[in-house]
Amino acid sequence: MLLADKVCIITGAASQRGIGRATARLFSQHGGRVVIVDLDDGQAKAAAADLGEGHLGFACDVTDKQSCLDAAERVVGELGRIDVLVNNAGITQPLKIMDIQPDNYDAVLDVNLRGTLYMSQAVIPQMREQHSGSIVCMSSVSAQRGGGIFGGPHYSAAKGGVLGLAKAMARELGPDTVRVNSITPGLIQTDITGGKLTDELKVEIAKGIPLGRLGVADDVANACLFLASDLSSYITGAVIDVNGGMLIH
Repeated sequence: MLLADKVCIITGAASQRGIGRATARLFSQHGGRVVIVDLDDGQAKAAAADLGEGHLGFACDVTDKQSCLDAAERVVGELGRIDVLVNNAGITQPLKIMDIQPDNYDAVLDVNLRGTLYMSQAVIPQMREQHSGSIVCMSSVSAQRGGGIFGGPHYSAAKGGVLGLAKAMARELGPDTVRVNSITPGLIQTDITGGKLTDELKVEIAKGIPLGRLGVADDVANACLFLASDLSSYITGAVIDVNGGMLIH
């Protein structure tokens, strides 16, 4: 039980085939008390109920700072502490550079980057008070290689910002024994990519991956578990690639 009695918030974790949901399942299997927050209150509650008793699910808009503060306050009020935050909530748009409009930029940057900042700010005071905590930030291989398959340049910019933000938080929060690390998934088969991946495209993409397959949500969840648990107690400011070798650098 790597997360026995640890209270773990996961944002954007209501989607059935998403990374957040897979992480929630794995955390609960390792004894964690999981809090699923997502835009849709009903879906968040249903996702938490699927995990069994002792878990919470409710609505939270990570782009709204007060919503994040309210979520953290509720978790502390009901569960007493916050040990882990997985900043998983994110959106993508497959646009070319000249097609990116102001509203596209705002939407992608707000959820992926601003949301990571606001939710982290919401839990940091409690983690500082406990003198312990682990924050996991979800970036992307597109931030490292300059674009992905389904994400536009503004998505790469947002996920690159996540890497910088996480490293700066790690440096600042280290003295409080609060660790901050990032994960950079490659192409993972989730609800976001599911409708766009034909069998032919999967075969073609897999040819460029040394491990010979596309990733699944559980691959990323396993990395989240490592960073959330005490197995990584001397790791902060790190970036873990989960891409099957798609990018080796």
